[in-house]
Amino acid sequence: MTRPLNIHQSNFELHPSGALYWKEQSMLLISDVHLGKVSHFRKYGAAVPQKAIAANFRLLDSTLQDFLPGTVCFLGDLFHSHLNSEWELFREWVSRTSAEIILVAGNHDIISPLKYEALDIKVVPELLIGQFLLTHHPEEREGFFNFAGHIHPAVRICGEGRQSMRLPCFFKSPRQMILPAFGTFTGMHTLEQKNDNEVFAIAEDQVIKL
Repeated sequence: MTRPLNIHQSNFELHPSGALYWKEQSMLLISDVHLGKVSHFRKYGAAVPQKAIAANFRLLDSTLQDFLPGTVCFLGDLFHSHLNSEWELFREWVSRTSAEIILVAGNHDIISPLKYEALDIKVVPELLIGQFLLTHHPEEREGFFNFAGHIHPAVRICGEGRQSMRLPCFFKSPRQMILPAFGTFTGMHTLEQKNDNEVFAIAEDQVIKL
């Protein structure tokens, strides 16, 4: 179940996959997929299930199907490291995706831009659309609202007694929103909620405002 959100008279939907849909632009924002990470770790002996690779692509397919966006903008760390066997799976995914694809390069995006350009993917350091600034690393810039990733934000929920759990979340401040990591093998970083923050936690198939 998605959750609507209005920012500066623009309409967005928060999706339980961690993606953010921008209605006026028909644009889906996705951060920190880290394709190739599973294969990278398996290469060096880590006991990571092979099925985790397919899970990322299934989630991409189902999320795009929910919105049918004109553009998909990846906010960095699309591919985790150097080329490996998952690149061919990614190439196949791109070939069956009708949306325009833009990559705002992140610190893990070390594959040559020429490889992306060969797939008709535009690679940029940042993207400015009206009063919105799209980056990988969170950034504050006068006059802009920033969408970013990189942090893999999570929030800790405490219950009665000593019970607690961490949930991935969309973490919003007055001039910025940090998207959760989209990938299935990425880890999380717990952020502390303050008075001027809005936190939207992802619990199973729901986005819940805390």
